[in-house]
Amino acid sequence: MHTESHTLERRNRELAVLNEIASALNEEIDLRAALETALRKVAELMELRTGWIWLHRDEGNGEEPIPYLAAAQNLPPALRDDPRQMEGDCYCLRTFRAGDLSGAANVNVVSCSRLSALVDGTRGLRYHTSVPLYASHGHKLGVLNVADTDWRELSAADLRLLYTIGDLLSITIERARLFRRSAQIGAMEERGRLAREIHDTLGQSLAAITLHMETADALLEVGAGREAIWASVRKALELSRSSLQEARRSVLDLRAAALEGRSLAEAVRELLEAFQKRNQIEVSYREAGASHPLPVRLAVAAYRVAQEGLTNVEKHAAAEHVWLELTVTPGSLRLLIEDDGRGFDPDAVAKDQYGQSQFGQGQIGQGHYGLIGINERVRLLAGRLDLMSSPDAGTRLEVTLPLEDQLPGPAYGEKRT
Repeated sequence: MHTESHTLERRNRELAVLNEIASALNEEIDLRAALETALRKVAELMELRTGWIWLHRDEGNGEEPIPYLAAAQNLPPALRDDPRQMEGDCYCLRTFRAGDLSGAANVNVVSCSRLSALVDGTRGLRYHTSVPLYASHGHKLGVLNVADTDWRELSAADLRLLYTIGDLLSITIERARLFRRSAQIGAMEERGRLAREIHDTLGQSLAAITLHMETADALLEVGAGREAIWASVRKALELSRSSLQEARRSVLDLRAAALEGRSLAEAVRELLEAFQKRNQIEVSYREAGASHPLPVRLAVAAYRVAQEGLTNVEKHAAAEHVWLELTVTPGSLRLLIEDDGRGFDPDAVAKDQYGQSQFGQGQIGQGHYGLIGINERVRLLAGRLDLMSSPDAGTRLEVTLPLEDQLPGPAYGEKRT
């Protein structure tokens, strides 16, 4: 009787855990938020402090899948504070790709190859449980790892529960990717619509401007009166102003073109290669988490910041060396550009177009509008811009953008010298 009561109690607990996690996942639309919610619920309900989820990038081109850290819960400092430690391959990912993560004997106690070589900052973690994540058609999605400082071997019931949670996660991942694909198809259709609109509006406007200017040129040749000539010129000017506004709107709508067919990391690497070819400046580049998929508007903003930052170095810094770092974690994107050039006084470029200081007190300096543009991009994405520079001491520009969708907030600026 006691055994039956215990079994019933355990099954009720398992159902309660699954119900909480399923409800939480159904409420989330954003994939990263859903994965973090699942990790948090697993930690709360199964008393497992640490967990992280690897996913394979959904390339869809038949190439070897690239793993990335999709979510994490209470990573030990050695992994949390150095994103490069969570880069590349490891034992559990190799085992997963080989199809050997099946059955309790293979997933219960897995020695973590990332932690085995570390001494400090591991919180005593050495092992974890690895749960494979598969799509409905058997396609490999990733791995769920859970662990605790006071490690214990999980029971068969706990392992079954984790496998069921893995199935729920797999369904959520598939749903999110299908949603993203439909959004991408919609974006492609919208860009096609805008291209047609540009042809129908700007093309016609430019043709009309040309016609009016040719008319003015013909009137000038035949010695027509000044007023007749200026009438044609004024019409051309009016059309050119309206066309300029239309062009600006269209360019903003098509701003993703710079990354067409490339990841942010690939685009940044190409940007650096071109920069180095044009200049006798030594370039150092480091990246971590570059495989992590990014929202299009965030990736484009980061690319434009890198582009503008390197342009500033090229035009103003007279530097011998430039350093660029791109770090993507499950929660944020960080871009750092630093040079050893002549530097400047941030107070001299501090006020935005409304006269409000973003970095300190002072006026916009001639030729520094690029910094204002960077600040506006960062502000629109609820990010943070840190600028550190002083004359003859180089410049350090650091941008941090949150990955989750947020409403645009106030500008975050900080001036340090």
